[in-house]
Amino acid sequence: MKLHSLLAASVAALALSLPAHAADPDLLVLDWAGFEVEGLFQAYKDKNGDGPTYTFFGSDDEAFQKVASGFKSDVTHPCSQMVGKYREAGLIEPWDVSKIPDFANIDPKFLNSEIFQDKDGVWYIPTDWGVTAVAYNTEEVPADDVASLQVFADPKYSGRISLPNSSDDVWALAYLATGVTDWTNITDEQFTAAADWLRLVHPNVRTYWNDPAEMAQIMASGEVLVAWSWNDGVNYLKQDNYPVGFQRAPKEGISSWFCGMVNMKDAPGKEDKVYDFINSWLRTDAAPALLEAIGYGHSNVTAMAAMDPTVLEDAGVGPVVVPVLAQVPNSTALRERQLAEFEKIKAGF
Repeated sequence: MKLHSLLAASVAALALSLPAHAADPDLLVLDWAGFEVEGLFQAYKDKNGDGPTYTFFGSDDEAFQKVASGFKSDVTHPCSQMVGKYREAGLIEPWDVSKIPDFANIDPKFLNSEIFQDKDGVWYIPTDWGVTAVAYNTEEVPADDVASLQVFADPKYSGRISLPNSSDDVWALAYLATGVTDWTNITDEQFTAAADWLRLVHPNVRTYWNDPAEMAQIMASGEVLVAWSWNDGVNYLKQDNYPVGFQRAPKEGISSWFCGMVNMKDAPGKEDKVYDFINSWLRTDAAPALLEAIGYGHSNVTAMAAMDPTVLEDAGVGPVVVPVLAQVPNSTALRERQLAEFEKIKAGF
């Protein structure tokens, strides 16, 4: 099955920590599993004769630890809240946006931070965005049950839910479930309440999924009925005609995020091909390819404006009518505290 193949490929790539989809040896992209979509690098391939070489990761923390430990990539694809860590560690260098014509078409809201651009240059090129919301089996889970995020704590679904093995997404869920929609100024009381809620939920969790293909597979198997999911896992299930819903309007709200590319310092490949790659990603034609293959929105606001609103809504990137916790950059100290606490919770402490 498609889902089984996706899972096997991503798990193999993650387990081996070796380049996957080896192609052009002059450009190594460290990317999320599943992003080797030809429509995204088509212009690169047309110019250079082949696509980039990819190696994959399953979480932002995994990717950062990999490059911080000495792994050399040319381009890496972190989400926005991680960019400060890359800068603090001295792992990246500014982009020369004069070489990126479609930089002018990036939605300005994705660049509204001195972490992304300052007097020293542009450190981050936003490329894709989506939400984390509630995926559920529409044949076995009543819509009323997923009208609240408390479905994850409901004993009725003990052993039938799945959460991401991602500290950021899990804490976004916990903060929302305990009444917090802004994680840029978390008090000790709010942190404790969210941690207590995660401990309440933990016994219900069948598994913490490592990538969207895994999440889609366990839902398709019937093991899991409700999951805290990104758009792509739901998109995979829809492509294979599974009965899946994507509840983006629970009363407490959902989480939003955006990701993009950083230009790695002292990279092994050719710098001109780094720009060929980002220019291929940002072109208008890449937006439909991204949406169709993965279910994510594109940072190119002109490209998104040209797309059918009905198609965007079906993919889960239409307007949101409930509170949103935006996964914008927050303090490194809080992120480290969340990560350490999440590991304790998963271990049963």
